[in-house]
Amino acid sequence: MIQDVARRIAQERIAPSAESFDRSGEFPLENIRLLGENGLMGIEVPTEYGGAGLDPVSYVLAMVEIAAGDAAHSTIMSVNNSLFCNGILTHGTEAQKQTYVRAIAEGREIGAFALTEPQSGSDATSMRCRAVRQDDGRFVVNGKKSWITSGPVARYIVLFATTDPAQGARGITAFLVDTQREGFHRGKTEPKLGIRASATCEIEFQDYVVQADEVLGEVGQGFRIAMGVLDAGRIGIASQAVGIARAAFEATVAYVKERKAFGQPIGAFQMTQAKIADMKCKLDASLLLTLRAAWLKGQGKRFTNEASIAKLTASEAAMWIAHQAVQIHGGMGYSKEMPVERYFRDAKITEIYEGTSEIQRLVIARNETGLR
Repeated sequence: MIQDVARRIAQERIAPSAESFDRSGEFPLENIRLLGENGLMGIEVPTEYGGAGLDPVSYVLAMVEIAAGDAAHSTIMSVNNSLFCNGILTHGTEAQKQTYVRAIAEGREIGAFALTEPQSGSDATSMRCRAVRQDDGRFVVNGKKSWITSGPVARYIVLFATTDPAQGARGITAFLVDTQREGFHRGKTEPKLGIRASATCEIEFQDYVVQADEVLGEVGQGFRIAMGVLDAGRIGIASQAVGIARAAFEATVAYVKERKAFGQPIGAFQMTQAKIADMKCKLDASLLLTLRAAWLKGQGKRFTNEASIAKLTASEAAMWIAHQAVQIHGGMGYSKEMPVERYFRDAKITEIYEGTSEIQRLVIARNETGLR
Protein backbone atom coordinates (compact mmCIF):
# COMPACT_ATOMS: atom_id res chain seq x y z
CA MET A 1 0.00 0.00 0.00
CA ILE A 2 2.77 2.46 0.86
CA GLN A 3 4.50 1.62 -2.41
CA ASP A 4 1.28 2.31 -4.32
CA VAL A 5 0.82 5.65 -2.56
CA ALA A 6 4.42 6.64 -3.28
CA ARG A 7 4.14 5.58 -6.93
CA ARG A 8 0.94 7.53 -7.45
CA ILE A 9 2.39 10.72 -5.96
CA ALA A 10 5.63 10.26 -7.89
CA GLN A 11 3.88 9.76 -11.22
CA GLU A 12 1.12 12.34 -10.80
CA ARG A 13 2.86 15.16 -8.93
CA ILE A 14 6.62 14.73 -8.75
CA ALA A 15 7.76 13.45 -12.16
CA PRO A 16 5.77 16.07 -14.14
CA SER A 17 7.36 18.89 -12.12
CA ALA A 18 10.88 17.47 -11.87
CA GLU A 19 12.33 19.23 -14.90
CA SER A 20 10.98 22.59 -13.77
CA PHE A 21 12.37 22.24 -10.25
CA ASP A 22 15.70 21.04 -11.62
CA ARG A 23 15.94 24.10 -13.85
CA SER A 24 14.91 26.66 -11.21
CA GLY A 25 16.49 25.02 -8.14
CA GLU A 26 13.36 25.99 -6.19
CA PHE A 27 12.61 23.92 -3.09
CA PRO A 28 9.45 21.81 -3.77
CA LEU A 29 7.72 22.69 -0.50
CA GLU A 30 4.16 21.82 -1.56
CA ASN A 31 5.19 18.42 -2.87
CA ILE A 32 7.12 17.72 0.33
CA ARG A 33 4.08 18.63 2.42
CA LEU A 34 2.05 16.21 0.30
CA LEU A 35 4.57 13.47 1.06
CA GLY A 36 4.24 14.28 4.76
CA GLU A 37 0.44 14.19 4.64
CA ASN A 38 0.67 10.70 3.15
CA GLY A 39 3.03 9.35 5.79
CA LEU A 40 6.16 9.36 3.63
CA MET A 41 8.21 11.73 5.79
CA GLY A 42 8.14 9.41 8.79
CA ILE A 43 7.67 5.91 7.40
CA GLU A 44 9.40 4.13 10.30
CA VAL A 45 8.22 6.64 12.89
CA PRO A 46 5.63 5.13 15.28
CA THR A 47 2.10 6.47 14.93
CA GLU A 48 2.24 8.03 18.40
CA TYR A 49 4.85 10.45 17.05
CA GLY A 50 2.97 11.27 13.85
CA GLY A 51 4.53 8.67 11.57
CA ALA A 52 3.29 5.76 9.49
CA GLY A 53 4.60 3.10 11.89
CA LEU A 54 5.94 0.86 9.12
CA ASP A 55 9.19 -1.03 8.63
CA PRO A 56 12.51 -0.47 6.77
CA VAL A 57 11.39 -2.56 3.78
CA SER A 58 8.39 -0.25 3.35
CA TYR A 59 10.79 2.68 3.47
CA VAL A 60 12.93 1.20 0.68
CA LEU A 61 9.93 0.54 -1.56
CA ALA A 62 8.61 4.07 -1.08
CA MET A 63 12.03 5.69 -1.56
CA VAL A 64 12.58 3.84 -4.84
CA GLU A 65 9.28 5.15 -6.21
CA ILE A 66 9.91 8.77 -5.18
CA ALA A 67 13.50 8.68 -6.49
CA ALA A 68 12.28 7.29 -9.82
CA GLY A 69 10.03 10.35 -10.02
CA ASP A 70 12.78 12.78 -9.00
CA ALA A 71 15.98 12.24 -7.05
CA ALA A 72 15.88 15.66 -5.36
CA HIS A 73 12.53 14.92 -3.72
CA SER A 74 13.87 11.59 -2.47
CA THR A 75 16.93 13.32 -0.99
CA ILE A 76 14.71 15.51 1.18
CA MET A 77 12.62 12.49 2.10
CA SER A 78 15.71 10.44 2.98
CA VAL A 79 17.19 13.10 5.28
CA ASN A 80 13.91 13.50 7.15
CA ASN A 81 13.41 9.75 7.55
CA SER A 82 16.91 8.35 7.96
CA LEU A 83 19.15 11.08 9.32
CA PHE A 84 16.80 13.22 11.36
CA CYS A 85 13.99 11.05 12.75
CA ASN A 86 15.98 7.83 13.11
CA GLY A 87 18.59 9.24 15.48
CA ILE A 88 16.05 10.95 17.71
CA LEU A 89 13.84 7.86 17.88
CA THR A 90 16.82 5.76 18.90
CA HIS A 91 18.50 8.12 21.36
CA GLY A 92 15.99 10.86 22.20
CA THR A 93 13.84 11.43 25.26
CA GLU A 94 10.07 11.25 25.13
CA ALA A 95 9.86 15.05 25.12
CA GLN A 96 12.39 15.30 22.28
CA LYS A 97 10.44 12.80 20.19
CA GLN A 98 7.20 14.70 20.69
CA THR A 99 8.78 18.08 19.95
CA TYR A 100 11.09 17.30 17.05
CA VAL A 101 9.99 14.05 15.43
CA ARG A 102 6.26 14.72 15.19
CA ALA A 103 6.60 18.00 13.29
CA ILE A 104 8.96 16.39 10.76
CA ALA A 105 7.05 13.11 10.36
CA GLU A 106 3.82 14.96 9.68
CA GLY A 107 5.49 17.12 7.04
CA ARG A 108 4.86 20.40 8.88
CA GLU A 109 8.59 21.14 9.25
CA ILE A 110 11.82 20.11 7.53
CA GLY A 111 14.73 18.45 9.33
CA ALA A 112 18.48 18.40 8.62
CA PHE A 113 21.64 16.63 9.78
CA ALA A 114 24.83 18.63 10.38
CA LEU A 115 28.01 16.57 10.56
CA THR A 116 30.24 17.67 7.66
CA GLU A 117 32.46 20.76 7.94
CA PRO A 118 34.50 22.65 5.33
CA GLN A 119 37.69 20.79 6.34
CA SER A 120 36.17 17.49 7.52
CA GLY A 121 34.06 15.21 5.35
CA SER A 122 35.03 11.56 5.58
CA ASP A 123 37.29 12.47 8.54
CA ALA A 124 34.41 13.48 10.79
CA THR A 125 36.47 13.32 14.00
CA SER A 126 38.52 16.36 12.93
CA MET A 127 35.53 18.68 13.31
CA ARG A 128 36.12 22.16 14.71
CA CYS A 129 32.57 23.22 15.56
CA ARG A 130 32.78 23.62 19.34
CA ALA A 131 30.15 23.42 22.07
CA VAL A 132 31.33 24.72 25.45
CA ARG A 133 29.42 23.69 28.57
CA GLN A 134 28.39 26.50 30.89
CA ASP A 135 28.03 26.37 34.68
CA ASP A 136 24.22 26.18 34.35
CA GLY A 137 24.38 23.07 32.10
CA ARG A 138 23.77 24.88 28.84
CA PHE A 139 26.19 24.81 25.89
CA VAL A 140 27.39 27.68 23.71
CA VAL A 141 28.09 26.63 20.12
CA ASN A 142 30.45 28.29 17.65
CA GLY A 143 31.54 27.00 14.25
CA LYS A 144 30.52 26.12 10.72
CA LYS A 145 28.95 23.12 9.01
CA SER A 146 28.91 22.60 5.25
CA TRP A 147 26.89 20.72 2.63
CA ILE A 148 23.82 20.64 4.85
CA THR A 149 20.98 19.09 2.88
CA SER A 150 17.73 21.04 3.47
CA GLY A 151 19.80 23.59 5.43
CA PRO A 152 18.20 26.61 3.72
CA VAL A 153 14.69 25.53 4.79
CA ALA A 154 15.13 23.33 7.88
CA ARG A 155 13.42 24.26 11.12
CA TYR A 156 15.23 21.65 13.22
CA ILE A 157 18.74 20.21 12.87
CA VAL A 158 20.61 17.35 14.50
CA LEU A 159 24.01 18.96 15.11
CA PHE A 160 27.31 17.30 15.97
CA ALA A 161 29.93 19.39 17.76
CA THR A 162 33.03 18.69 19.81
CA THR A 163 32.62 19.20 23.53
CA ASP A 164 36.09 17.87 24.40
CA PRO A 165 38.59 18.12 21.51
CA ALA A 166 41.24 16.19 23.44
CA GLN A 167 39.00 13.10 23.41
CA GLY A 168 38.68 12.92 19.61
CA ALA A 169 35.66 10.81 18.60
CA ARG A 170 34.69 10.38 22.26
CA GLY A 171 34.55 14.14 22.70
CA ILE A 172 31.75 14.68 20.16
CA THR A 173 28.18 15.35 21.29
CA ALA A 174 24.87 15.50 19.40
CA PHE A 175 22.49 18.41 19.91
CA LEU A 176 19.01 19.39 18.73
CA VAL A 177 18.93 22.84 17.15
CA ASP A 178 16.02 25.19 16.47
CA THR A 179 17.04 27.37 13.53
CA GLN A 180 14.71 30.20 14.54
CA ARG A 181 16.90 30.99 17.54
CA GLU A 182 19.48 33.77 17.81
CA GLY A 183 23.00 32.75 16.86
CA PHE A 184 22.07 30.52 13.91
CA HIS A 185 22.95 31.71 10.40
CA ARG A 186 22.52 30.21 6.93
CA GLY A 187 24.97 30.68 4.08
CA LYS A 188 24.21 30.79 0.38
CA THR A 189 22.44 27.90 -1.30
CA GLU A 190 24.99 25.76 -3.13
CA PRO A 191 24.76 25.61 -6.96
CA LYS A 192 24.93 21.84 -7.47
CA LEU A 193 25.42 19.54 -10.46
CA GLY A 194 22.35 17.47 -9.63
CA ILE A 195 19.50 17.05 -7.11
CA ARG A 196 19.11 20.79 -7.61
CA ALA A 197 15.68 21.10 -5.97
CA SER A 198 17.17 19.70 -2.77
CA ALA A 199 18.47 22.89 -1.14
CA THR A 200 21.97 22.67 0.35
CA CYS A 201 23.97 25.31 2.22
CA GLU A 202 26.63 26.09 4.80
CA ILE A 203 25.41 26.97 8.27
CA GLU A 204 27.18 28.89 11.03
CA PHE A 205 26.75 29.14 14.79
CA GLN A 206 27.79 32.30 16.62
CA ASP A 207 27.31 31.97 20.38
CA TYR A 208 24.25 29.78 19.77
CA VAL A 209 22.88 28.55 23.12
CA VAL A 210 21.75 24.95 23.49
CA GLN A 211 19.72 24.06 26.56
CA ALA A 212 20.73 21.08 28.70
CA ASP A 213 17.62 19.13 27.63
CA GLU A 214 18.54 19.61 23.95
CA VAL A 215 21.49 17.21 24.14
CA LEU A 216 20.68 14.08 22.11
CA GLY A 217 21.76 10.98 23.99
CA GLU A 218 24.65 11.52 26.39
CA VAL A 219 27.51 13.99 26.24
CA GLY A 220 30.37 12.33 24.34
CA GLN A 221 28.11 9.86 22.50
CA GLY A 222 27.75 11.99 19.39
CA PHE A 223 30.14 10.14 17.10
CA ARG A 224 28.58 6.78 17.90
CA ILE A 225 25.13 8.25 17.27
CA ALA A 226 26.26 9.71 13.94
CA MET A 227 27.75 6.42 12.72
CA GLY A 228 24.61 4.52 13.66
CA VAL A 229 22.41 7.04 11.89
CA LEU A 230 24.60 6.87 8.79
CA ASP A 231 24.23 3.09 8.68
CA ALA A 232 20.47 3.58 8.35
CA GLY A 233 20.97 6.51 6.01
CA ARG A 234 22.94 4.33 3.60
CA ILE A 235 19.87 2.17 3.11
CA GLY A 236 18.01 5.33 2.11
CA ILE A 237 20.69 6.40 -0.39
CA ALA A 238 20.88 2.89 -1.82
CA SER A 239 17.12 3.08 -2.34
CA GLN A 240 17.50 6.46 -4.00
CA ALA A 241 20.16 5.07 -6.32
CA VAL A 242 17.89 2.17 -7.26
CA GLY A 243 15.10 4.62 -8.10
CA ILE A 244 17.35 6.75 -10.30
CA ALA A 245 18.70 3.65 -12.02
CA ARG A 246 15.22 2.28 -12.61
CA ALA A 247 14.04 5.52 -14.17
CA ALA A 248 17.08 5.59 -16.48
CA PHE A 249 16.61 1.93 -17.38
CA GLU A 250 12.89 2.24 -18.13
CA ALA A 251 13.45 5.34 -20.26
CA THR A 252 16.13 3.48 -22.20
CA VAL A 253 14.04 0.37 -22.80
CA ALA A 254 11.22 2.54 -24.17
CA TYR A 255 13.66 4.47 -26.37
CA VAL A 256 15.35 1.44 -27.95
CA LYS A 257 11.96 0.12 -29.05
CA GLU A 258 11.04 3.39 -30.78
CA ARG A 259 14.32 4.69 -32.17
CA LYS A 260 15.20 3.17 -35.54
CA ALA A 261 18.49 2.97 -37.42
CA PHE A 262 19.41 0.97 -40.50
CA GLY A 263 15.77 0.01 -40.91
CA GLN A 264 15.10 -1.50 -37.48
CA PRO A 265 14.71 -0.53 -33.80
CA ILE A 266 18.11 0.01 -32.19
CA GLY A 267 17.05 -2.42 -29.47
CA ALA A 268 17.46 -5.21 -32.02
CA PHE A 269 21.21 -4.62 -32.27
CA GLN A 270 23.31 -6.97 -30.16
CA MET A 271 25.52 -4.22 -28.71
CA THR A 272 22.41 -2.40 -27.46
CA GLN A 273 20.92 -5.63 -26.14
CA ALA A 274 24.12 -6.35 -24.21
CA LYS A 275 23.88 -2.94 -22.53
CA ILE A 276 20.21 -3.51 -21.67
CA ALA A 277 21.00 -6.92 -20.15
CA ASP A 278 23.84 -5.55 -18.03
CA MET A 279 21.70 -2.61 -16.90
CA LYS A 280 18.93 -4.97 -15.79
CA CYS A 281 21.32 -7.24 -13.88
CA LYS A 282 22.90 -4.33 -12.00
CA LEU A 283 19.48 -2.85 -11.24
CA ASP A 284 18.02 -6.05 -9.81
CA ALA A 285 21.17 -6.86 -7.81
CA SER A 286 21.08 -3.36 -6.28
CA LEU A 287 17.43 -3.65 -5.29
CA LEU A 288 17.84 -7.06 -3.70
CA LEU A 289 20.94 -6.02 -1.73
CA THR A 290 19.10 -2.94 -0.48
CA LEU A 291 16.09 -5.00 0.57
CA ARG A 292 18.43 -7.40 2.41
CA ALA A 293 19.92 -4.56 4.45
CA ALA A 294 16.46 -3.16 5.19
CA TRP A 295 15.14 -6.55 6.26
CA LEU A 296 18.05 -7.05 8.65
CA LYS A 297 17.44 -3.63 10.17
CA GLY A 298 13.76 -4.44 10.58
CA GLN A 299 14.67 -7.70 12.35
CA GLY A 300 16.82 -5.81 14.83
CA LYS A 301 19.96 -7.50 13.52
CA ARG A 302 23.31 -5.91 12.75
CA PHE A 303 23.28 -4.41 9.25
CA THR A 304 26.32 -2.11 9.00
CA ASN A 305 28.15 -4.23 6.43
CA GLU A 306 25.04 -5.00 4.41
CA ALA A 307 24.08 -1.32 4.30
CA SER A 308 27.52 -0.41 2.96
CA ILE A 309 27.37 -3.21 0.39
CA ALA A 310 23.95 -2.02 -0.77
CA LYS A 311 24.96 1.63 -0.91
CA LEU A 312 28.19 0.94 -2.78
CA THR A 313 26.61 -1.44 -5.27
CA ALA A 314 23.49 0.63 -5.91
CA SER A 315 25.26 3.99 -6.23
CA GLU A 316 27.85 2.71 -8.68
CA ALA A 317 25.16 0.82 -10.59
CA ALA A 318 23.06 4.00 -10.83
CA MET A 319 26.00 5.94 -12.22
CA TRP A 320 26.82 3.19 -14.73
CA ILE A 321 23.21 2.69 -15.81
CA ALA A 322 22.64 6.44 -16.23
CA HIS A 323 25.88 6.65 -18.24
CA GLN A 324 24.70 3.87 -20.55
CA ALA A 325 21.29 5.51 -20.85
CA VAL A 326 22.88 8.72 -22.12
CA GLN A 327 25.08 6.76 -24.51
CA ILE A 328 22.19 4.77 -25.97
CA HIS A 329 20.09 7.92 -26.39
CA GLY A 330 22.99 9.46 -28.32
CA GLY A 331 22.61 13.17 -29.00
CA MET A 332 19.17 13.22 -27.39
CA GLY A 333 20.69 11.82 -24.22
CA TYR A 334 22.88 14.91 -24.02
CA SER A 335 19.89 17.21 -24.46
CA LYS A 336 17.78 18.64 -21.66
CA GLU A 337 14.74 17.75 -23.77
CA MET A 338 15.11 14.21 -22.39
CA PRO A 339 15.26 13.30 -18.67
CA VAL A 340 18.24 10.94 -18.95
CA GLU A 341 20.80 13.75 -18.67
CA ARG A 342 19.18 14.67 -15.34
CA TYR A 343 19.36 11.06 -14.17
CA PHE A 344 23.07 11.11 -15.05
CA ARG A 345 23.68 14.29 -13.03
CA ASP A 346 21.57 13.10 -10.10
CA ALA A 347 23.18 9.67 -9.93
CA LYS A 348 26.66 11.03 -9.19
CA ILE A 349 25.85 12.32 -5.72
CA THR A 350 24.87 8.83 -4.54
CA GLU A 351 28.55 7.84 -4.81
CA ILE A 352 29.55 10.77 -2.59
CA TYR A 353 27.20 11.64 0.26
CA GLU A 354 26.51 9.61 3.40
CA GLY A 355 29.88 7.95 2.91
CA THR A 356 31.80 7.98 -0.37
CA SER A 357 32.35 4.78 -2.34
CA GLU A 358 35.87 4.74 -0.92
CA ILE A 359 34.53 4.84 2.64
CA GLN A 360 32.06 2.04 1.86
CA ARG A 361 34.93 -0.13 0.63
CA LEU A 362 36.83 0.57 3.86
CA VAL A 363 33.80 -0.39 5.96
CA ILE A 364 33.23 -3.61 4.01
CA ALA A 365 36.89 -4.66 3.96
CA ARG A 366 37.38 -3.97 7.66
CA ASN A 367 34.26 -5.96 8.53
CA GLU A 368 35.45 -8.87 6.42
CA THR A 369 39.09 -8.93 7.58
CA GLY A 370 38.82 -7.53 11.08
CA LEU A 371 41.87 -5.38 10.24
CA ARG A 372 42.02 -1.60 10.60
